[in-house]
Amino acid sequence: MSTDLSALSAGAGKWEEAAVELKKLADQYERDVHGISIGDSWVGLSAQAANGRFTVTLKEIRGAHQEAKAIAEILRDAHTELTDLRKRVEAVRDDATEAGMRVSDSGVVAFDSTRLTQSERVAYVHDPSFRESARTAADAWTQKLAQAVKAISDADDGIRLALDAAVLDSDLMDGTLNGFNRKATTSPYPSLRAAGKASHMPKDRKEVAKWWHDLDPVTRSILLQERGDELRAAGIMDPQYSWHSPDPGSGPFGVEKPTAQDLKYHALAVGIATAGDFTGENQASRNMMHYLGGTGEPLDLDVNSMLHDDESFRSDIEEVHIAKNQQRWRREALAEFEKAGGDRPVSMPVESKHVGRTFTPGTDWYHAVGSHEQNISGMVTVKPGNDGHPKVSLEYQVNVWDRYNWDKGKSTDFPGGFVIEDKDMGHLHTVGIAQEFDMRGSSATLTHDLGDNTHPDAKPADPGRKGGREDISRGDEKNR
Repeated sequence: MSTDLSALSAGAGKWEEAAVELKKLADQYERDVHGISIGDSWVGLSAQAANGRFTVTLKEIRGAHQEAKAIAEILRDAHTELTDLRKRVEAVRDDATEAGMRVSDSGVVAFDSTRLTQSERVAYVHDPSFRESARTAADAWTQKLAQAVKAISDADDGIRLALDAAVLDSDLMDGTLNGFNRKATTSPYPSLRAAGKASHMPKDRKEVAKWWHDLDPVTRSILLQERGDELRAAGIMDPQYSWHSPDPGSGPFGVEKPTAQDLKYHALAVGIATAGDFTGENQASRNMMHYLGGTGEPLDLDVNSMLHDDESFRSDIEEVHIAKNQQRWRREALAEFEKAGGDRPVSMPVESKHVGRTFTPGTDWYHAVGSHEQNISGMVTVKPGNDGHPKVSLEYQVNVWDRYNWDKGKSTDFPGGFVIEDKDMGHLHTVGIAQEFDMRGSSATLTHDLGDNTHPDAKPADPGRKGGREDISRGDEKNR
C-alpha cells in the first residue's frame, strides 16, 4: 500500500523519450545508411549483401521503437489501474473501520470491541449471538478486503504478462535471434487486471466454471478464440447449480444382515438386468448392475442418447430451457456487446432454471432413471457481423441429475412379466448387498442461432451404439 506508484509514470516518460529518439535514429539510418545500398551509386553483389544486413538493422531499430512505445503505454496503464485499485482497497478498509472493525497492517479484519460502550461490552461478553454476529461481520469484511487485494494481484500479473508479450520477438525469420518486437502492442484485454485474472484458470474442475463466470465478457471471448477447446474440456460450461438428492432413499447402507429372501431378490435382479441387454433395455441393465455391484460410486449418464432416444425429454430441452429463455439471453448479450463498444466479440455465461421431469413411461430411460432434474448451461456469444448486424449464438450442454434408489410403496414392471416391489429392491441397500448412487451427465456441446426465428433443435447425431452384450466396446465406458 505504501509503494510509490509514481515510478511507473516516470518510467513511462523515459520510455516515451526513448521511443522518440529511436524513431529519429530509424529515419536517419534509413536515409543515410540503408538508402545507400538501394541507390544508383552502389550496385553489384556487395551492394546486395550490404542491403540485406542494413535491412535487418533497420528492422531492429524500428522494432526497438515499437517496443519502447508499447512499454510506455503499458506502464502508464499500470499506473492508472494500480492507483485506482489501491484507492478501492483503502475505501474498503475505511468502510470496515467505520462499521466497527479493526484492520491490521497485514489486512486482518476483526471486530473492534474497544469501541463499545460499557453496556455494549457487557452484552458482547455475555451474549453468544452478539459475538457470532460480530464474527460474521468481520468475516464478510475480510472477504471484501481480500477481493480488493486480489484485484491488485491480478493487475500485477497482467502487467508482467503484457510486458513479457511486448518484448517477445514476434518474427523469428527476420534475421535476428531474440531481437526487438516490431509488432509490439498493448494487451488486448479490457484491463491489466482482466489479463492477470484470465491467466489463473483453476486446476480443480469444480472451480473452473466459477472462475469463468467472474471474467468480463470481452475477456471470455478472447480466451475462447485463443483456447476454446481447452477451456470447454476444462469445464467452463459446467452448471453452477449444485444438485442434491431430494429424498433419503432407503436410508443407511449395510445396517442389517441379509436374509435368504434378500439373496433371492438379488439373484432375480441380476437375471432381470442380464435379460435387459437382450430386450433392448441396455441403460436400465447398466444402472441396475451398478446398483447390484454395491460400490455406491457416482455413475455417468449418456445424455446424448437421452436426447436421441426420448422425444419428450428433447422437447423439454427445446421448449422449457431454450425457447423460454432465448430472447432474454439475446437482449442481455447484446447489451454487453454494446457496453463493450459494439466492435469486438463478447461472451456471456447462461444457465436455465433446473426443473424436475420424468422420462416417457415404459421406455429404457424410464426404467434406467425415471424422474430426474435437468437444465442447460453454456454461453451466448455476440460477434460483429460483416453486414453491420451483430451475430448472436447459443452454445450449450444439457445436464441431468438423479439418485438411483427405490421408493417404498411402489412397484416396477420389467420385460418378461416380472413385477418387483420397490421396497424389496431398496432393502438390498439396507443389508449391504447393493448400494444407491448418484447419477449425472452432460451432453456434447450443441449450438443454436439466436439471430433468427428458427425453432431450437436439441437432437444430436445418432450415438451409434446401444451398449448390449454384443457391443465390443461395452465395458470400456466409465463406471460400467
